[in-house]
Parts: sequence; structure tokens; C-alpha cells
Amino acid sequence: MTSTENPQVGIIMGSDSDWPKIKGVAAALEEFNVAFEVNVMSAHRTPEVVSEYASGALGRGLKVIIAAAGGAAHLAGVAAAHTTLPIIGLPVPTPDLGGLDSLLSTVQMPGDVPVATVAVGMGGPRNAGLLAVQILALADDGLQEKLQQFKQMLTKKIVTKNEKLKESLKT
Repeated sequence: MTSTENPQVGIIMGSDSDWPKIKGVAAALEEFNVAFEVNVMSAHRTPEVVSEYASGALGRGLKVIIAAAGGAAHLAGVAAAHTTLPIIGLPVPTPDLGGLDSLLSTVQMPGDVPVATVAVGMGGPRNAGLLAVQILALADDGLQEKLQQFKQMLTKKIVTKNEKLKESLKT
């Protein structure tokens, strides 16, 4: 559902090779029918592009930016320096350090430049998308209702798994 019509969330990544690792962001947003856009830009190779994108994001109607980067992952911080929008940093796993480098680069922001940071790998991309949905739901009652239903579904899912496990242990 990558939509150029009224996207509310901007997904930016340092390299197109990051997309297979982070596409769970898009899946989470699509699950809640939240329009988004996706772009590749680099904090180090195209800093002017990042600055222009982030500084104009609010005026284009974006409400949240998710910035995914690996290694010296400065994309989220550079974006945060140029906007008042919430920034969600998504550290991308790397072959050398497994993403620890990305995590530390994303989470170690100086005071006055907040970046919310989600996990490296596994649930990180999905959680970045869900966090964006939660932020948007603060001003959207319909989205808030969908989140409530989602939470109830999670509860039912775990209760069912627990019951099945207990039943299997009886035999």
C-alpha cells in the first residue's frame, strides 16, 4: 500500500539493501491502513537530501518518520535535527556486529534531540510500524479502536496458546 496520496508516515533507509530487513514496517502500517512513503537517503552520502526531506515532512502532511540504518546509523538523528515530528529509529542488523553498532548509533542521541528506538532485527521493524500507529492513534479515534481490537486479539491468541499447552501436558 505504498501510497503517495496523503502518506502519514515516512519510511527512510540508508540503503535499498535495508528494505528486505525492514519491510515488516510496511506490513504493520498496511495492517492498520496507514498510508506511507518509502525513500532511500543517506545521512553521510546525501545529508542535504535528508535535511530537505525532514524539514519539509510536516508541510507535506507526514506525522511520523521511521528512519532505518545500519552501521554508523546516523539517519534518525540527522532527520530529528531537521524536524519537530516524532522520529522512530530502526537499527538495521549488520554482518560484522549483528546490529549492535546500528543500535548504539541510533540510541545514543544527545539531549534535546529525541529519537525513539526499537529493537534490532526480529520484532524491530514491526514494532516501529506499530509505534507509528500508536502515535497516529492519539489524534484518530478510528485508529485507536483498531489498536484496541488488535490488543484484544493478542490477548486471545496467548490465552488460546496457554490452554493448548496445558492440554498437551496432560497427556
